[in-house]
Amino acid sequence: MIQTVAAQFPALGAAAPPQRFVGVTVMPEFIQTEGVGGVLDNLVRRVGVTAVTTAPNVIALADEKTGSREPPIDAGAGKVRLLDRPLWGKRELFVRSAPAFVPDVRLYQGLRYQPPPATDLTRKQGRVIQDFIRGAHDRGLKVYFQLQAASPPSYRVQFGGPVEDDRPQLPDGRIPPRRVANNGSLASDDIRRYVHALIRDLFRAYPDLDGLRVDWPEYPPYFLDDLFLDFSAPAQRAAERLEIPFERMRKDALCLYKLLHGGLKPRHLAAWGEPDGGRNFLLSALINYPGFLDLLRFKALLVSELLSGFRQALTEAAGKAKELVPNAFPPPWNLVSGFDYQRAAPSSSGISVKLYTMHWPMMLRFYGDTLAQANFAISESLLVSALVRLLDIADDAGRPHLSDYRYPEPDEPHPVGLKAQSRKIRQAREEAGATPVFALAHGYGPAADFRRRLEVAWTASGGRVWINRYGYLSDEKLDVIKTVCR
Repeated sequence: MIQTVAAQFPALGAAAPPQRFVGVTVMPEFIQTEGVGGVLDNLVRRVGVTAVTTAPNVIALADEKTGSREPPIDAGAGKVRLLDRPLWGKRELFVRSAPAFVPDVRLYQGLRYQPPPATDLTRKQGRVIQDFIRGAHDRGLKVYFQLQAASPPSYRVQFGGPVEDDRPQLPDGRIPPRRVANNGSLASDDIRRYVHALIRDLFRAYPDLDGLRVDWPEYPPYFLDDLFLDFSAPAQRAAERLEIPFERMRKDALCLYKLLHGGLKPRHLAAWGEPDGGRNFLLSALINYPGFLDLLRFKALLVSELLSGFRQALTEAAGKAKELVPNAFPPPWNLVSGFDYQRAAPSSSGISVKLYTMHWPMMLRFYGDTLAQANFAISESLLVSALVRLLDIADDAGRPHLSDYRYPEPDEPHPVGLKAQSRKIRQAREEAGATPVFALAHGYGPAADFRRRLEVAWTASGGRVWINRYGYLSDEKLDVIKTVCR
């Protein structure tokens, strides 16, 4: 099947990968419910994975008032999402979290952010994570922890977040009213110092880990507002240190923000359908708003600094051999998120590029709804066509209406192109140079659609994939992985 897919994308080449890599992210609650042996037997005997990722926390049942939804709700759009592998008999539930280890509070002395304390849940269930690491190593697997880059305490996406004055701001000083990622400012020294201490703490508690995978080490661009971050006080201090003209950046970003929120004309959108693909329009815009180009460069520098600091902390804590593998948005989103693959490569053992294709129609819809509500004169068909072209998510003209784009139901194929996914991985590989790029596929969705997406991820990456995550991998999908990732 890999040969069949490779034939569709001849530009990728047909050379065999130097080493097959198949990793799966397994959240701790599945280890708790299915057992160490149950999970690893599924992944090793049934699938033949080479690596696993988990997190340094454990989970217990809660209710809607005291817990967070699993799966994550993604700003309300992801409430349709259900698990394929039930937890405690449920496909959606509310959970609470505790660290799987006892943090060494001395490592965090004097820091603004502190780790959550160990609880009875830690003492009763925490051992399962160490047992999982040992069991995976006994079976010849690499083992990683996944951390949140800028959302203390950083263990899980649903839990934690920054204090008020560490939250990213828009150029007019507002904090975005709605976000998927509860990230703090990447410029915050307090957040950076906390994560450095956490890295030291984790490798004190789990010295056998092979490395860390870091999620959201960027400004995740789920909403249109996210593209215009960050003008917080920590960001202003960082811009001055990096000699970025902060006021020009703020002024031009605000002008462009206002243009998108009430000043759009049909000619602005029509440019993306021109034979040049909108390149002339884009270059003209950057000439007219050079401060926005400053903002893109500023975010790229912040991400580069963030990863460099994580790499240094990891080396000091556990040595150069331990791996740092950030997760990143694919092109073109990485341009506005700040994740410059070339700049990130020196600090990274590899880069996982997200093919989270259930998010792409959701993001188009978020952008489209905002633009349509602020610009009554523009036609819906022109708006949708421009967004599909700009985001490069289809292999054809895409669908005609905003209502056609939303978070897909569990049994719905994701409305994205296979060649579009391949293009994104190919571009990331070109920009990352010698640093390995992993295609980070997502297990959510029907098995047949998952298979098609995994085939592209496997071929486009040259045989290096991570799959997020075990909770969406039914037994049928586990068999798909074994077949595709030979």
